[in-house]
Amino acid sequence: SAATYGLGEQGYNDDVTPEELKKLKPLNKYGYSKKFFDDWALKQEETPKQWVGVKFFNVYGPQEYHKDRMASMVFHAFNQYKKDGVVKLFKSHKSEYEDGGQLRDFVYIKDVVRVLKFFVESDEKSGIYNIGTGIARSFKDLALNAIRASEDNYSKEVSKVIKYVPMPEDLRGRYQYYTCAEMNKLRLVGYTEKFHTLEEGIKDYVQNYLSKENQYL
Repeated sequence: SAATYGLGEQGYNDDVTPEELKKLKPLNKYGYSKKFFDDWALKQEETPKQWVGVKFFNVYGPQEYHKDRMASMVFHAFNQYKKDGVVKLFKSHKSEYEDGGQLRDFVYIKDVVRVLKFFVESDEKSGIYNIGTGIARSFKDLALNAIRASEDNYSKEVSKVIKYVPMPEDLRGRYQYYTCAEMNKLRLVGYTEKFHTLEEGIKDYVQNYLSKENQYL
């Protein structure tokens, strides 16, 4: 999980030594539970022919509907707009980020599945790998793309469709304002497929799944 990177003080590089990996400082117990596995896996002297650990960044796409509040922001943005005509985003509490300008590496589930299939079919490749796109985009970009994909001839002002709400105080000190996967390691082991842009992924998700009566693959 990308949660292992914490606030990103050490970067988002998956091609590091066990000693460098130990320096990561997750922001919560969930992140630490993933980090402890990574630490354990890399210190094993005996390993199977192939083993792969993956660090998922912000995954979105079909079949996440059971996750309720833990579903992706694309899912929530679409449903909020459909119900209320507005999408709620957190205000920023850091001067270098505008409201809704917090950045994430959003990756479409279809790309995630392709990467996992690549490892299943490449049994000589082992290690811990990031699965993101290598590009950080804002929550504002995400929300506007979800809205535009759900409407024909969209022309509303941003201020009419996005409402910024205060971030809960207990979250402010442990909130990731920026994540972006380093993807060189995956490319170096032979993965060559192109990743969906945020626009492409959201359009496919909204128009071919969320907007349909049958939302499943």
